[in-house]
Amino acid sequence: MRIGALYSHLNGHEWLLVHRRSIWAEVEQVIEGVDAEACRVKVSRERGMQGKLLYSPIEMNKRFCEAFQVLGWTEKRTQYWVTDDMHLIRDTLHLEPAEQKSVIQSVGKIPILSYNQTDFQKERASIEVQFGKYAFIAYDLFVKHLAFYIGDVIDVGIEILPMKCFQSQMSSGPGYYEGALYDLGRQGRGSPAVPLVLVGLEA
Repeated sequence: MRIGALYSHLNGHEWLLVHRRSIWAEVEQVIEGVDAEACRVKVSRERGMQGKLLYSPIEMNKRFCEAFQVLGWTEKRTQYWVTDDMHLIRDTLHLEPAEQKSVIQSVGKIPILSYNQTDFQKERASIEVQFGKYAFIAYDLFVKHLAFYIGDVIDVGIEILPMKCFQSQMSSGPGYYEGALYDLGRQGRGSPAVPLVLVGLEA
């Protein structure tokens, strides 16, 4: 595969080139090392594409996962407690999980355990490789990366997506780079408030 397009939100790419050049080099290495044609193994059952050999998101995810793990990237998960009171959530947002639970209980509210998880994290950078449904992309950009940034776990998030020309050779449903770029653009230049690198892949 190769990078067909790239967008740097709040100087995310520039931050990597200055502070974590080796991290960006690893991202490029992994992308270039994934053989897209070897992932064209899904036989379509969809009307209009029946019998056509398509790229398999499952197979591509598997290959990205293996390649990043070899380089020391690991899944990262953070837990926190939520409740039905916005003021209480704001008061407890920056506390440690045990403190969040205790404060919520102390005012008679019910604490609910929740978590955020990112595919890969290393040296204050997180990566989401997204070949899934388009709605997952918005969740990555506006919830996952942002939560890890606010929690002071990362300084930049990287979102890896197929370009439309690549996505069109998959089953219907996966999101694509150009759509995610539009979603970022219509929020204004400062939202989400986390430095990001949006990466569009071509086969």
